[in-house]
Amino acid sequence: MKLVRTWLSGAMSLMLLAVMSTLYRPVSAEGELRWQSPKREEMRVRLIALAWSHPRSSFFSSEEVFIAEKQLSHNESSLVKLVYGFLPYQPRLSENGLDYSTVHEFRAVRDPTCDETLSQMNSGEVGDWRQAQPSLKYSTDAPALNLQRHRAPLPCYVTTAEDYTRPVHDPVTEGSN
Repeated sequence: MKLVRTWLSGAMSLMLLAVMSTLYRPVSAEGELRWQSPKREEMRVRLIALAWSHPRSSFFSSEEVFIAEKQLSHNESSLVKLVYGFLPYQPRLSENGLDYSTVHEFRAVRDPTCDETLSQMNSGEVGDWRQAQPSLKYSTDAPALNLQRHRAPLPCYVTTAEDYTRPVHDPVTEGSN
């Protein structure tokens, strides 16, 4: 009789446990975290000058920083800061040649945290990641930049070798500057 009572209490405990587990299911979070992926924008730019470039690394990504003209329409453009990231096995953007008559097509992300004025980009400050002596390496036939004229920060765009589409030779006509 003791064995039957133990068996019945065990069976009832299992049934109670089964009923409780179906009634009290853990509530899973039904909210969805939606991370905004950065909006990549199709761009066409002419490189005016190479402001700075990392020495090529064998292990880590490197980057080049350019002053470029972003084409807004056929006859309208604006100055931008362009940060081009690449891996050790990928070509530098500057390897396509610093030629103002070449239009580079790619997708880039606008990054307001890296906006800088022309004078900030051209000045090497103590503790800064750029060289101490400012030096812009101008593209062939690029217009010279007036560092005092452009006081507003240039909008910064970040791109990578994966987002680079192609270089297009498009000679500059007199009326398009």
